[in-house]
Amino acid sequence: QVQLVESGGGLVQAGGSLRLSCAASGSILSIATMNWYRQAPGKQRELVAIIDSGGKTNYADSVKGRFTISRDNAKNTVYLQMNSLRPEDTAVYYCNFHFATIDFWGQGTQVTVSS
Repeated sequence: QVQLVESGGGLVQAGGSLRLSCAASGSILSIATMNWYRQAPGKQRELVAIIDSGGKTNYADSVKGRFTISRDNAKNTVYLQMNSLRPEDTAVYYCNFHFATIDFWGQGTQVTVSS
């Protein structure tokens, strides 16, 4: 079992920045693909950013150029730097650990962007 704890969410004005963190229990984060998802009220959960075990990243079109995913395997932590935030980025953001057929999820952290 891997426990994931997200932090760093909050209320920010449009154009502002936040950095989300996802701390994993144990020391196996390095083998996994780590993802950030988000879910806005009334909408399906969507994939925002991916970083694989080799450090390769990919992003949803809606956040490209504004969000950056990174990982520090020594600290068992994944980050999501969010810049130029927009009201449509408002959602609960979830960290996901993915390896083979195994998935673990964090509890989520709320991000609210005011216009």
